[in-house]
Amino acid sequence: MKPITPLHLIPTPSTSALTTIFALPPPVVLSPSKRAFDLLRYRMTESELHALFLLKQQRLGLLTMWNHSFTSHSNSTSEDLKLSLLRQISLNKEIQNVLLSSHQTGNSSNEVYDDGLDLVGSDFDRCRKVDQEVLNRRTIEWNPKSNKFLFAICASGQMSNHLICLEKHMFFAAILNRIVVIPSSKVDYQYSRVLDVDHVNNCLGRKVVISFEEFSEIQKNQMKIDKFFCYFSKPDHCYLDDEHVKQLNNIGVSTAKLESPWDEDIKNPSKRTVQDIESKFSSDADVIAIGDVFYADVENGWFVQPGGPIAHKCKTLIEPSHLIKVTAQRFIQTFLGSDFIAIHFRRHGFLKFCNAKRPSCFYPIPQAANCIASVVERSHSPVIYLSTDAADSETGLLQSLVMVNGKPIPLVKRPPRNSAEKWDALLYRHEIEDDSQVEAMLDKAICAMSRVFIGTSGSTFTEDILRLRKDWRSASLCDEYLCQGQDPNFIAENE
Repeated sequence: MKPITPLHLIPTPSTSALTTIFALPPPVVLSPSKRAFDLLRYRMTESELHALFLLKQQRLGLLTMWNHSFTSHSNSTSEDLKLSLLRQISLNKEIQNVLLSSHQTGNSSNEVYDDGLDLVGSDFDRCRKVDQEVLNRRTIEWNPKSNKFLFAICASGQMSNHLICLEKHMFFAAILNRIVVIPSSKVDYQYSRVLDVDHVNNCLGRKVVISFEEFSEIQKNQMKIDKFFCYFSKPDHCYLDDEHVKQLNNIGVSTAKLESPWDEDIKNPSKRTVQDIESKFSSDADVIAIGDVFYADVENGWFVQPGGPIAHKCKTLIEPSHLIKVTAQRFIQTFLGSDFIAIHFRRHGFLKFCNAKRPSCFYPIPQAANCIASVVERSHSPVIYLSTDAADSETGLLQSLVMVNGKPIPLVKRPPRNSAEKWDALLYRHEIEDDSQVEAMLDKAICAMSRVFIGTSGSTFTEDILRLRKDWRSASLCDEYLCQGQDPNFIAENE
């Protein structure tokens, strides 16, 4: 056995020897031409991958155009086709520029130009704003006598119905030269939380509307409806039940006998004129009431004009309060931006309601998603605001199905209160944040400010949004009801 050499006897290598043993290999120095070649190869690979992605997007876009051309219920027009073709031309240009970018050297440019095409010209904006005709409006002047009042009564439906009813009361008051008394919150909604009453007076430049409290002071707490004309005689006079009359009495308003000057049925209202109202409802009585007039059909052509049937200096008389409008603007600035679609997607209680109509207005979620996607394709909007009472199970499925060119389109709802967010600070500062009617009016304001609006057929909430869009001049050529022109692809049997 070979003896082990003691450690202290092992010879120690010299410093020069260690340097030789552990020295790193000399660095590889690439020539300038080699470095340039590798950089060019990297840029070309990156450009090719980007171009392949864009080509896939172009293929999806062309397939969509092809499929829509064979869809029986397609609402496509020549403008749709022009816009789609221009988008594909623009995308083709982008692909060419991506591929050419890897060959650009120094300050030279190989960019592909548009050959004189206006790819974003307004002539091809399929969803441009509607050109509202406001010069030849038919309107009536509202010059009320200071001691003559029309006591507004609105009892049918929810807030949207009541706002429509209130607008018609204003029209009747203008015809009859009377001041409108806003209903008390004890028998109706608290209108002061969602509307600026003074806004109406400022628009007319005179006192035309007063609150119930102001009316009470004028009457020195001896409030009486001297004449109770009933616009509707069927199914009940004034479309009021005994309970509503009792509520009026309980707040100190005595009522005259309910009677109607004509035979008018809510189920089949007759078309009436200004002259009809003047001849049947004129009176020397100080305070009159005509009952609920939500279903009244009086000069409807005047109501569909921008600004409505009454002459005034504002865009519209009945609109969300200033606080709600500013809050809506702050929400849009925070979450949506200017280019968004808004959808009122009414679901709660609408399945049975819609199926009682022909055609039904209640659509399966997948069909609704396809309809929404088709509007997104036309408007090219990147985000959707969703105003809905639908369950999370429905909205979750809807979100998963709304896709354009393989990309999901975000559906945005108002989030729960978060102290870190300041868009809704005004509501909290004025202590109106948890009011369901304030939230509903906020939804209306957001929808009315959208670039494109999709509503629910048969919903007065939708109709009030369309009225605001008309009056605010924000209506778009792409505004429509959900799945407009289509029947639901599946309808349940009746009970």
